[in-house]
Amino acid sequence: MRSVKEDTRKASAQQSRRKSHSDVIWAIVFLAPALIAILTVRIVPGISAAYSSLFKALPGGLSVPKFDGLGNYVKLFSNPEFIDTLVRTIVFNVIINPVQVMISLALAVLMTRRLALQGVWRTLLFIPATIPIVGSSIAWGAGMRQDGPINAVIKALGGKPQPFFTSPSQALFCVGVVATWVGVGYWMIFLIAGLEDIPTEYYEAASIDRAGPFRTFFSVTVPLLKRQLLFVLVSDTVANFVLFVPIQMLTNGGPQNSSTVLMFDAYRTTFTFSSRNLGSAEVVILMIVMLAAVGIQFLLLREGDDR
Repeated sequence: MRSVKEDTRKASAQQSRRKSHSDVIWAIVFLAPALIAILTVRIVPGISAAYSSLFKALPGGLSVPKFDGLGNYVKLFSNPEFIDTLVRTIVFNVIINPVQVMISLALAVLMTRRLALQGVWRTLLFIPATIPIVGSSIAWGAGMRQDGPINAVIKALGGKPQPFFTSPSQALFCVGVVATWVGVGYWMIFLIAGLEDIPTEYYEAASIDRAGPFRTFFSVTVPLLKRQLLFVLVSDTVANFVLFVPIQMLTNGGPQNSSTVLMFDAYRTTFTFSSRNLGSAEVVILMIVMLAAVGIQFLLLREGDDR
C-alpha cells in the first residue's frame, strides 16, 4: 500500500511540474511580442543614448566622436537655460499629473452613477482619446487663435481676448489643456473599471455606520481604488514627461522658451542644432528624472499594500 501511495504522489508531482512548465512556456509565448517591443523600442534606444552621451563631436557629424566622459552633462548643468528647462519640466509634471488624475477620477465617479444615457456620455468623454494627438493639436490651435472661436466667446461675454499660445505666461498652460483634453477620457476608463470592481458590501457597511458621501469617498472608495489610481498616475506621468506633439505644433518651444520642456529640448538639440551627443545626454537626464518620479509612485503603491 505504501509503495502505491508513493507512486501516486510521485506521479501527481510530475504532472504538477509538467503543468507548471507548460504554463511558463505559454506565458513566454504570449509575452514575447510585448517583451520584444519593449526591448527594441525602449531599452536598446535608452542604452544607445547613454553610450552616445559619453562622446563629443562637432555639430552635424563633421568630426569623429571622441570619448568625453561626463563632459556633456557638465556642459548641460552649467547652462542656465537648461536648468530652467529642467525645472520647468518638473514643475509642469508636478502640477498637471495630479490635475489630470483628479479630473479623470471625478468623471469616473460621475459616470458610475445612475445617469440617463450613461453609455453615450462615456463614449463622448472617451472620444478625445481616440483622436490622433496631431488632430487635437490642430483643433485647439485653431480654437485658441486670437481671432478664434474661444476668444470670440470671451469677447461676447465682455472679456478681453487672450493671446494663449503666443503669450509666455499662457503658452505652457494651454499645452497642458490640450494634453488634459486628450488624456482624461482614457484614464477615466481605467478608474471606472476600478470603481465597478469595488464590492457593494463596503458601501452598505458605510451606510449602516451613517457615513456621509465625502466620508464614504475618502474612507472607502479612495483606499480601495489605490492600485488603479497609482497605475493611472504612473502612466500619466510617463506620458506627460515625453509630451512632444502639442509643443512642436502649437508653440515650437516658445514664446521665449516658455513652453520648452526636456523632451522637446532634447529633440531640438539633436535634430535642429545637430548635436546628437548633447541631445543624448538630455534624453538620459529625462529618463533619470522620469524613473525617479515613477519609482516614488511605485514605492507608495508598495507601502499601501503593506498597510
